[in-house]
Amino acid sequence: MDLRIFTEPQQGASYDTLLTVAKATEDLGFDAFFRSDHYLAMGSADGLPGPTDAWITLAGLARETRRIRLGTLMTAGTFRLPGVLAIQVAQVDQMSGGRVELGLGAGWFEEEHKAYGIPFPKEKFGRLEEQLAIVTGLWGTEAGRTFDFDGAYYQLTDCPALPKPAQRKVPVLIGGHGAKRTPRLAAKYADEFNIPFASVEDSERQFGRVRAAAEEAGRKGDELVYSNVLVACIGKDDAEVARRAAVIGRDVAELKENGLAGSPAEVVDKIGRYAAVGSSRVYFQILDLDDLDHLELISSEVQSQLG
Repeated sequence: MDLRIFTEPQQGASYDTLLTVAKATEDLGFDAFFRSDHYLAMGSADGLPGPTDAWITLAGLARETRRIRLGTLMTAGTFRLPGVLAIQVAQVDQMSGGRVELGLGAGWFEEEHKAYGIPFPKEKFGRLEEQLAIVTGLWGTEAGRTFDFDGAYYQLTDCPALPKPAQRKVPVLIGGHGAKRTPRLAAKYADEFNIPFASVEDSERQFGRVRAAAEEAGRKGDELVYSNVLVACIGKDDAEVARRAAVIGRDVAELKENGLAGSPAEVVDKIGRYAAVGSSRVYFQILDLDDLDHLELISSEVQSQLG
């Protein structure tokens, strides 16, 4: 089981805070540091000191870390033109020495688009499909040849398809709960399928849909990595769990129902239930980025049993 750290910086985090968490992620033996791609805080958070851009952040971390994988859950397709995104991700991959992964989604949070003047198109899924075709097509174009694309939303003519990533193939993550279009898109483009904040039962159901779609597309279902994102709130005892839950404004019982909460033993047991339905990678959503002791506990008491 791969264990990764996932952050939500729009809720309030500077680059220096993210760097500290990323370095702790590396030092404590986790597999990767991922972040969301949002520009507006959600819920009651004030978001101070303000948003950080996902790919600018990852570019900085690429130069200041050495081992961990770096990526997004998920880059919003509404934020970037696909040709520009292909350049950005390839460059950060080069800067990291080949440690980048691209999670790409359609974009969904309308309020942040209004707040920052970003167009929020009605038809987002069709755009996402073309974005995936373009980004992967650009990276896969043989050096010295050009790439053309004539879609409903995007047109590229005589694109040199440069630069290339350091990796032969940057892993692409697709995720979500959609029952039909999402599995089909994952079957066509994804190296990893991720389902966010889902129960064991819903994860099993969605993983099955993706496997079936992959086999229908001529791939083996097990070619894809299947993963979960779940909020983490773990403590050595009940008091510590309660304290961490209070800091992030959540109820302990709700966290135990919907996330990875409780003692290390409880969390290891719950991760085992996800593993039993096909998950081989878990992203711990860490909401209090100042609590590095939380990461140390997960490393020493959870990761040590699952690595």
